[in-house]
Amino acid sequence: MRDNTLNILIGGEAGQGLVTVGQLLAKSLARSGYSILVTQSYQSRIRGGHNTFAIRAGIEKIIAPREPVDLLVALDSDTVTLHRGNLSSHGIIVLDTALDIDSGFLLKVPFKELAQNRFSNIVALGVVGSIVGLSESLMAGALDDFLDKKDASLAVENQRVLTSAVRWTAEHAKFGLKLPTIPNTSRRLMMNGNEAIALGALSAGLKFAAFYPMTPATSINLNLAGHAKKMGLIVEQAEDEIAAINMAIGASFAGTLSMVATSGGGFALMVEGVSLAAMTETPLVVVVAQRPGPATGLPTRTEQADLEFVLHAGHGEFPRAVFAPGTVEECFHLTRKAFELAERYQSPMFLLTDQFLADSYRTVIPFDVEKLPPVPVCTEKAATSPYARYAITESGVSPRLLPGMTEHLVVADSDEHTEGGHITEDLTVRRKMLEKRLRKEKGIQTDVIPPDIEGETKPDLLLVSWGSSKGAVLEAASLLRSNGERVATLHFSQVWPLIPDQFLGRLQDARQVISIESNASGQLARLIRRESGFEIKKKVLRYDGLPLTPESILRELNR
Repeated sequence: MRDNTLNILIGGEAGQGLVTVGQLLAKSLARSGYSILVTQSYQSRIRGGHNTFAIRAGIEKIIAPREPVDLLVALDSDTVTLHRGNLSSHGIIVLDTALDIDSGFLLKVPFKELAQNRFSNIVALGVVGSIVGLSESLMAGALDDFLDKKDASLAVENQRVLTSAVRWTAEHAKFGLKLPTIPNTSRRLMMNGNEAIALGALSAGLKFAAFYPMTPATSINLNLAGHAKKMGLIVEQAEDEIAAINMAIGASFAGTLSMVATSGGGFALMVEGVSLAAMTETPLVVVVAQRPGPATGLPTRTEQADLEFVLHAGHGEFPRAVFAPGTVEECFHLTRKAFELAERYQSPMFLLTDQFLADSYRTVIPFDVEKLPPVPVCTEKAATSPYARYAITESGVSPRLLPGMTEHLVVADSDEHTEGGHITEDLTVRRKMLEKRLRKEKGIQTDVIPPDIEGETKPDLLLVSWGSSKGAVLEAASLLRSNGERVATLHFSQVWPLIPDQFLGRLQDARQVISIESNASGQLARLIRRESGFEIKKKVLRYDGLPLTPESILRELNR
């Protein structure tokens, strides 16, 4: 282990149960009190193809994945071939005795002797859990919860197989990879980014979500659907993304918090609806889970290449805010923030995540949702007559009544309109209405979350990042400081609007500034230059579909 963390990589083909092993092992580690971070890599196919489930675990909070592997669990021979080179100096390979591999430090497990093929993933759980020091009872509890005890005979057989695997490991695994014991464990949740977004939306009071399935955003909607009955929520799978966003706009117009969640290709179809929400001044939250493009691209990999797309999506000019969470906790809180702004300023707001963060399980302290009130639907209870839905105001926010809820007629139109909502071709009115909508920007700017700053005040090196790269950049900076370098970080969890006064001085005070992004063109660096005039000339860019790691950042910096 390096720095008291252990990196476990489970590899195999889709359909071999590696995700089941990974989730059970991660849950057991979390229940034992360890901090975990999961990275999933999978191909866009139902069966076959090489997939991995990586878990980094330790006592202290883990914020980034790492590349060296301490424990490689090979469910097929390809896993050994592809990942043997990443083994740490003390790394161990766990594999089936049926695999004809003899090089390296191996622990060959007789899977077929310990269980039938259908229970091989439980054997893997028992062996790996025992190696790292997890108790059998704790793994058994996680297994029972996972299977929900629906089939009593199956549950009994799973427990028998787990016990056999634990006993076999105690007799044959004579090496030390056990994590330090945590005496007093605190309650934590194991949650990924998509689950946190769904929970944040539910805590905000979401009542309608429409979607068309698209990786890696689909599980947001599936999580919402799983709680729909209990929470009084409607989750509608539409015939396409165009229908989905128009349904969400309609639900919001009727007075309920609504959202859509999609990826880049699906969002491309939603763009006209974004402009409709802006023109009708209808609150809407849009989640875009990024993946490599163009077109279908790499549908199950990660990237940060849709910033400029989301920033400029929709024809015409209208205000918006774009959030980019960097942690599971931020996924929860920034989702709520997006709903708050959407309601307050009657305009679409955006949340930018990506495959890495969407599928990355972390241990988090349970959110105290009891202290977080639902986001109110910002409407008026009364209005002067005749009611003007789009009354010109100093703030740009007009009085909003819900249709059918008062004696007033509520008129909305996608064409340019008068204050009363009726179509107009009066160019003087057009100018006033556009200026009214744009005045909302001033209010949105007062709510901008400043970038996180860590490290030296006037550093020799300042690393600039946004979104899901947060943990990798922070850990890379920490490793550089441990070598005596004066390093600071500047991380953006809100990428629009940008307020130069919040960060320009930090950029100017650093001897060298480097932007670190998961795209090929340095989109945040370009946006910073446009808004502040400061040019970040050097960049570390990753766009091969894999997430940034501290090691990948340091390799590029050393060049």
